[in-house]
Amino acid sequence: MFFWFLATAILTIAWVFKDPRFDYRLLAVGAVLPDIIDWPTGWRVMHSVVTSIVLLALVMLVSLGRKPYRKLLLGLPIGIFLHLVFDGAFAKTEMFWWPIGGWEFSADVLPVVSRGWWNVPLEVVGAIALWRWWGRRRVDL
Repeated sequence: MFFWFLATAILTIAWVFKDPRFDYRLLAVGAVLPDIIDWPTGWRVMHSVVTSIVLLALVMLVSLGRKPYRKLLLGLPIGIFLHLVFDGAFAKTEMFWWPIGGWEFSADVLPVVSRGWWNVPLEVVGAIALWRWWGRRRVDL
């Protein structure tokens, strides 16, 4: 899934922060990154909240004292957190809490795979939502 995660992440941040200067590029990367890494490799690392927390801490340490740099980089872990929320990754406990529950990867399938055909209407909703958001944003500029 692509448009569903882009739309949910971008619209959530646009609604919460209401900052017209927010850079959505790294947010968009973070929103799709967990499936890009975990699906082909068979890992479940990016669908773990622990990975998201470690990445957030790393961004905070790397950008210490550099506010513009931090504002740009924070989009990546925020996008990954939002992916976990809108993917329903929290429903797969063993995968969500990896490695707290053990180092071996969960045998659970990724949430995007377990949804099956429901991905199609979600993608359509995401594409329409992005299209409408982009149209409104261009008018506001």
